[in-house]
Amino acid sequence: MFRKGLIACVFAGLLAALPAAAQVVVRVAPPAPVYERAIPAPGPGYVWTPGYHRWDGRAYLWVPGAWVVAPRPHAHWVSAHWAHRGGGWVFVEGHWR
Repeated sequence: MFRKGLIACVFAGLLAALPAAAQVVVRVAPPAPVYERAIPAPGPGYVWTPGYHRWDGRAYLWVPGAWVVAPRPHAHWVSAHWAHRGGGWVFVEGHWR
């Protein structure tokens, strides 16, 4: 019984040590953002999340913006963007603050 518990703890520790997601470094700079005209919000509590370019392994593809319901009052959306790092570009996911 002790051995099974020890194995489970070691396995859980190894999983926790793995990175959540590997960052892909793209050597080609992303294009300028596409201008989007947002339609009126579908209701109160919605926040516009702007579109962004995603990398599909060969080229950038535009993902259009959308209205989403904020997870809590006064939540602030930090837009997805590309950050220049280490001689390339790394995608930073959009998230709530």
